[in-house]
Amino acid sequence: MKFAKVEATGNDFILIEAGEMQRDWPQLAISLCQRHFGVGADGLILLLPSKVADLGMRMFNPDGSEAEACGNGLRCLAIYAMEMGMAEGELAVETLGGVRRVKALKEGIQVEMGMPRLKPEEIPMLAQGLDIIIDYPLAIQNRTLLLTCLSLGNPHAVCFLEEAVEGFPLLELGPEVENHPIFPNRVNFEIANVLDRKKVRARVWERGAGETLSCGSGACAVAVAARLHDAVESHVDIMLPGGDLTVDWDGVGEVMLSGPANLVFVGEWPG
Repeated sequence: MKFAKVEATGNDFILIEAGEMQRDWPQLAISLCQRHFGVGADGLILLLPSKVADLGMRMFNPDGSEAEACGNGLRCLAIYAMEMGMAEGELAVETLGGVRRVKALKEGIQVEMGMPRLKPEEIPMLAQGLDIIIDYPLAIQNRTLLLTCLSLGNPHAVCFLEEAVEGFPLLELGPEVENHPIFPNRVNFEIANVLDRKKVRARVWERGAGETLSCGSGACAVAVAARLHDAVESHVDIMLPGGDLTVDWDGVGEVMLSGPANLVFVGEWPG
């Protein structure tokens, strides 16, 4: 089975042109994504035909679960399609979260991430009597985390910190937030420091993958949550361990995500 390795600010994926191929994709994702016994990646992307867009996409996490949305994965799929001559400067991609438009810019690949969904039932989150989730107190171990929650096709919980994100025990607390019963479909967990109105530093614990160097939908969630707090402008850089991503959101329209993406190498899996 031929594959490509692609990455976007250190968020790396294995991409397979699946076509009509039938495989146990969840199990294959578990095998391929292992860092020491497989190829190693934050997820498995399937490039598929589509009847409603130029291409289709599915993305599986390293634990075999399927993600509804993946901003960096979309940008990686786009750069691969452009490198392979499947598309030129712009294309539409069908995902589980809907059709997303992607285009090449001088500064990288930009993707439309859709409208943020803020109601608890849209995230989903079991929080009765609330129309929007801003600074929701969640007790984890000896901490109370103030979470701002939303969906960008997949669920996110953002916590703004006074302490530096670098010292936060994300490896310890990330799994507890991800699997908290208040989130019936689990959740992606972001911690962030607002540096000024144009820059935010963040780390991400991804549902089904653990901490990653970067997360496109996570960067968008941080930007939306910061804007809901009136802490940033509509154009903001999200500084992640793997590099910077730029998010544009005017507070009413679609969220736009921009940043670099690269085809790293191609290979063949013998399994």
